[in-house]
Amino acid sequence: MPTAKPSFRQIVDDIVAKIESGELAPGDKLPSTSKLADEYDVSTGTVYRALSLLHDRNLIIGQQGRGTYIADRSSA
Repeated sequence: MPTAKPSFRQIVDDIVAKIESGELAPGDKLPSTSKLADEYDVSTGTVYRALSLLHDRNLIIGQQGRGTYIADRSSA
């Protein structure tokens, strides 16, 4: 019997799909952690886990005190 997709995985999949479709382009700022938590009805810890996975895949970059942005992968 299939199990439900973990919440953090849904966030990752949604952001990756938006990057691949061009809805999110390099340099675009992601919503704040608290806004994403509200949007997905999850804890901020769940959002941090999703963002950490996206960061590990070099899809996003964080700038302390400024926010999280879509990474420019054209130079990668």
